[in-house]
Amino acid sequence: MDLSLSLFMFLRFLCLLSLLHLITTLSTPLMRPLCHDDESSALLEFKESFIINKSASLNPSAYPKVASWSAGDKSNCCSWDGVLCDEDTGHVIGLDLSSSRLYGSVGSNSSLFRLVHLQMLSLADNYFQHSRIPPQVGNLSSLTHLNLSASSFSGQIPLEVSQLSRLAALDLSINFDIYFFPNYYLELKNPSLANLLGNLTRLEELNLGWVDISSAVPSTLANLSSLTSLVLYDCRLNGEFPVDIFKLPNLRFLNLNRNENLTGFLPEFTWRSPLEELVFSDTQFSGALPSSMGNLGFLTVLEASSSNLSGSIPSSLGNLTNIICVNLSKNHLVGNLPSSIGNMVRLSVLDFYFNQLTGQIPLGLVNLTQLNYLSLSHNHLVGNLPSSLRNMVQLSVLDFYFNQLTGPIPLEFVNLTQLNYLSLSHNHLVGNLPYAIGNMVQLSMLDFSSNQLTGPILELVNLTQLDYLSLSHNHLVGNLPFSIGNMVQLSELDFSSNQLTGHLGLVNLTQLTALFLDDNLFTGPVSFGARNHTRLTSLVLQGNKLVGQIPNSIFNLENLGYLDLSLNYFSGTLEFEMFAKLKHLSMLYLSGNQGPLLIKETSVNATLPKFHRLGLSSCNFAKFPGFDQLYPLFVRSTNLKILDLRSNLFQGPLPIPPVSVKHYYGSKNSFSGNIPEVVCNLSSLQVLDLANNNLSGSLPQCSDSFGDSLLVLDLQGNRFHGSIPPTWTKSSYLRMVSLSRNRFEGRVPRSLARCTRLEVLDLSNNHFSDMFPSWLGNLPQFAVLILRSNKFIGPIESPKFHFLRILDISYNGFSGKLPLQLFGDCSEQELADYPAYFQINSTFNSWSYETYTYSTTMTNKGTNRFYEKVRELFKVIDMSSNKFVGEIPKSVGNLTGLQLLNLSNNLLNGHIPPSLGDLIELEAMDLSRNKLAGEIPQQLTKLTLLAVFNVSYNHLTGPVPQGKQFDTFGDSCFEGNTGLCGGLLTKKCMDINVLPPSESQHSSSPFEFGWKIVVIGYGVGAIVGVIIGQVVFAWKQDWLMKTFRIRQPIQRKANRRRRRY
Repeated sequence: MDLSLSLFMFLRFLCLLSLLHLITTLSTPLMRPLCHDDESSALLEFKESFIINKSASLNPSAYPKVASWSAGDKSNCCSWDGVLCDEDTGHVIGLDLSSSRLYGSVGSNSSLFRLVHLQMLSLADNYFQHSRIPPQVGNLSSLTHLNLSASSFSGQIPLEVSQLSRLAALDLSINFDIYFFPNYYLELKNPSLANLLGNLTRLEELNLGWVDISSAVPSTLANLSSLTSLVLYDCRLNGEFPVDIFKLPNLRFLNLNRNENLTGFLPEFTWRSPLEELVFSDTQFSGALPSSMGNLGFLTVLEASSSNLSGSIPSSLGNLTNIICVNLSKNHLVGNLPSSIGNMVRLSVLDFYFNQLTGQIPLGLVNLTQLNYLSLSHNHLVGNLPSSLRNMVQLSVLDFYFNQLTGPIPLEFVNLTQLNYLSLSHNHLVGNLPYAIGNMVQLSMLDFSSNQLTGPILELVNLTQLDYLSLSHNHLVGNLPFSIGNMVQLSELDFSSNQLTGHLGLVNLTQLTALFLDDNLFTGPVSFGARNHTRLTSLVLQGNKLVGQIPNSIFNLENLGYLDLSLNYFSGTLEFEMFAKLKHLSMLYLSGNQGPLLIKETSVNATLPKFHRLGLSSCNFAKFPGFDQLYPLFVRSTNLKILDLRSNLFQGPLPIPPVSVKHYYGSKNSFSGNIPEVVCNLSSLQVLDLANNNLSGSLPQCSDSFGDSLLVLDLQGNRFHGSIPPTWTKSSYLRMVSLSRNRFEGRVPRSLARCTRLEVLDLSNNHFSDMFPSWLGNLPQFAVLILRSNKFIGPIESPKFHFLRILDISYNGFSGKLPLQLFGDCSEQELADYPAYFQINSTFNSWSYETYTYSTTMTNKGTNRFYEKVRELFKVIDMSSNKFVGEIPKSVGNLTGLQLLNLSNNLLNGHIPPSLGDLIELEAMDLSRNKLAGEIPQQLTKLTLLAVFNVSYNHLTGPVPQGKQFDTFGDSCFEGNTGLCGGLLTKKCMDINVLPPSESQHSSSPFEFGWKIVVIGYGVGAIVGVIIGQVVFAWKQDWLMKTFRIRQPIQRKANRRRRRY
């Protein structure tokens, strides 16, 4: 019994003990410690130092945590939102006021610094009015976590932060104001980053993004063995990144983004690194991706875009089976894409945009079924689009823009139903548009422009989500499909440069903002309802066969800013006052309408839009009806930047545009009289084209404020006289000067020596008297020099033109020997870049306003031809009609790219060098009217392109070579050489076995060197009209040789790329 009672009492005790434990456990969360009065008071005082402002926090989930704080006997600050207390002592050890909409500043006397037991403090995402971080933060010596990010602190980070030796996490990132940057932001210069980290040896996480450090990364960072995360993006770091930091044993996250002066390289990862995210985009990291990249088995993110990485992509990259994002865009990677990429089965983003990758798209991509974003654009990939892309059913972005892909668009694209963005533009794709595109119902952007697609445009009925559609620059035919009317979300439609036909009728595209249908074959009048296109800002219909009047409905497009109706057949009378309805219209082009299109009289009180660009060229306007009224209206505008009145029939004084104009085109009219002095007020002028008018007088003496911005000065084909004022040719931006076919005199303006970007100078057919302007050779981009038909005299001494393309110094009084030996050698790289250089610079963009194109008139094969654009790679030198003496050196034969050679009408003697037969691209050669002797070398029969050949009036003897082109040259090509016989000449040779002369027969020249690639686009003339007058072949070669490419006589092929148009 006693035993039973004892057992019962013991069991009862256990039950009571268990119940007490349960009650204690359940009640523990409710038993908060009471905070200390001084700390509660400090918190309330801190709260009262701010106001609550919704705009102070960017986080959409932000709310004012301090709103619930209140004083009172029953208030316990340990229960306040954002406050954490120690359970034993009741001291406040944590304060999280992130995203609390606090607006104000934190002063040095802030009550916050009385909370000396704080271990964790976050004030992130508030607005502290660019106040400085108070040095009193050093009083919080127990802090292990400090987050002051995105709170608009500014100024120098105080040294006292370095005293917080217990810190494990420090985040001071994103302390700048997007509205005031760079005026307000955090700096870490004194102390420096090295000073700051001196005592912070326990750091695990360091984030200083957007802090201006402006120094090198200290190597002592590699001593922080506990560091797991290092974020230093946008810190203006410089110098070389310490490679030992990559070896930190716990480093998982490294972000060095957007430090443009930070150099470095990736080491060989021979250890098992814990790195999960490696980000160093927009830096100067260089070198190759190490083959050991595959050892980074934990890596999930690799971002290194816009760096200087080079070399090939290592196949070991395929070992990164955990990786989700690879972005290596905008580098210099070469070679093929490794098929091992197909092993990255978790990959969601793959971006190799803008590299130099070659080969085909690897079939291994078939395994990347999780891929969401794929960009291989702007590379050199070839081959067909792989049908295996059909497996990437999660793809939302597919971008293969600007490659060399061929073949049709695969039908298998039918599976890519999640695609939102599809760009295959600028390739060589052929065939019809596949019907499979109609299944991509999620598409918002579709771009197949600049391919070779054919056939009609499909009825894309299901693509109702399309926002952007471009099929421009293909060979598409037929009418616009009716289904376009279903694309109710479409904002931009570009079908330009195809062969589309029919009438224009777009009625349902109410969201359309830009419509480009230029360069097609559309006919008939324009008809579409303005009520349905009220959002339209750009309407470009130029280059079609549209007829009739410009419809009044266009004047109801109230948001229209860009209207181009040029190169059509619009007719009737146009009331400029109608444009007053289009208040946003800034670009208007009516050029080249053959209707004719007449302008109705306009009231002087009319209000016109604030035009930015106005194109009225080639409209056959002899006189604007009402031009006298209209022009003052244009001049009133302070926004007009481009005024184009070219190729009309205007007469009378030159109208002067408003001072805001940057491009003024008035060429090919009949303007007369002087250029008025008010032109000197056009201080922003970049292009002045007044070529081919009847303007006369001398150029006004403008002040130094004129001409500083000039890019192009074209005054050719007028009757100007006098010298060139220096202010007209002083701009450091000047690219082209054409003053040909005037009556200018004096010396070549020495102010041109300051024009370091000058490419073209044409002073032909004037009365300049000077020595040869050797000093122009110091201009680094100088390419075209035309001094034809002036009064230049003397020998040519020491010119050093390293990039000269076109040289015409004919019809002057130059003397001495051909100065070939005075030109420096060109490197292989420079040689390879010659064609590309001229192609880039033959059309150049003038401050993003207009493209200005070089054009030329020249004599090619005896026929005058006008080149609206320099489309052919001419290589020409003309030194004819001077007083050059001496022999033609045999090294001239090394100018293997030469096409036109004219050394006629000089005093050259000696023999014709057989090496001229090596100029296999030569189309015309004129050596006439010299004192050349000996026989015509048989080697010249190798010149199979030679169409013009003239050696008349020399002292040549022996048989004329026979065969190929020489069988087409008549007597006139050889007349004046009484010793010549055979061929088509009436004089027959007596000894048919006479051998052609050998090279050893001729005296050797002291100038034994040659060239490759001669000048481009030979033209005396028009860049915006460099008119290259007649190229009568008269040239001296000693000088040619240096300008182009001096090569030793070894066997190798020149890289001759011709521009395609």
